[in-house]
Amino acid sequence: MLKNKPQSAKARRLDLAPGDTVMVTAGKNKGKTGEVLRTLPRQGRIVVQGVNVHRRHTKAGQTVGGNRVMQGGIVDFEASLDYSNVMLVCPSCHKPTRIRHTVLEDGKRAIQCVHCDQPYERVRRTEVQ
Repeated sequence: MLKNKPQSAKARRLDLAPGDTVMVTAGKNKGKTGEVLRTLPRQGRIVVQGVNVHRRHTKAGQTVGGNRVMQGGIVDFEASLDYSNVMLVCPSCHKPTRIRHTVLEDGKRAIQCVHCDQPYERVRRTEVQ
């Protein structure tokens, strides 16, 4: 590896967003579908609910703030998948599909399904925190 060449971690624009339904196309979870929980654009990865579930054995923690104690045990969590290993599932034709970027009549940019040519209507999730 060259040392004088700077390694830039350029964030790639991901077309998927939290709340989208995707299907896994490669790997041990091939064929599973799930909802995108979060995206990691800098690494080019996404986390899908119920897919690529790993286990972590955690140790019981110290007291936090004087009154809470973190419990130890086995914790299941979803690990990230590479962005290239998933495909968006079209809500109108219910098929995993490639997407096409278009500009709508009102000037907004949108993505559309390659199979049915319908613009993808993204349903925004509102999270209560």
